[in-house]
Amino acid sequence: MTPTSRILLLTLLATIALAATPARADRCDDIARQLKGQIDGISIGRTAANVIYLTHPAAKQVRLGCPSRSVTNEFYAAADSRKPAPAFLNLVAGAAAIIFTIPKPDTLNGATRCIGRMGIFRGDDVKLRYRRLDMRCTRNKTSATITISRSKDE
Repeated sequence: MTPTSRILLLTLLATIALAATPARADRCDDIARQLKGQIDGISIGRTAANVIYLTHPAAKQVRLGCPSRSVTNEFYAAADSRKPAPAFLNLVAGAAAIIFTIPKPDTLNGATRCIGRMGIFRGDDVKLRYRRLDMRCTRNKTSATITISRSKDE
């Protein structure tokens, strides 16, 4: 066998080996598909700058943030009113349970606690740490938002 035929044979084998490996989807896309499959009413929108936009009837806006340098994943949801409906809290709890692999009752308890703490004494911007999750709830005159994330060092 000549050196050029050996090189061609190795190139051919390398091409076949690389072509045989399955294409892997991004982990964030997999999580978005899990959300769509397990929570009724969620639909996947466009992806821009490491953020997947989702829609759900119980929320005005829903986003799934993909991993970055400081956080593993981030979930953001905005409600239509200052006092979110139980359906909104159920959506947030279900999505957080899927994204962060924590039992849904725990995430529901944390989200309810975060939304409930906003008021006269603590203000309209509350930061809360619950079950190794960082929760931040804010509200203005017309809407309330909740952001749930987990830092990379945990």
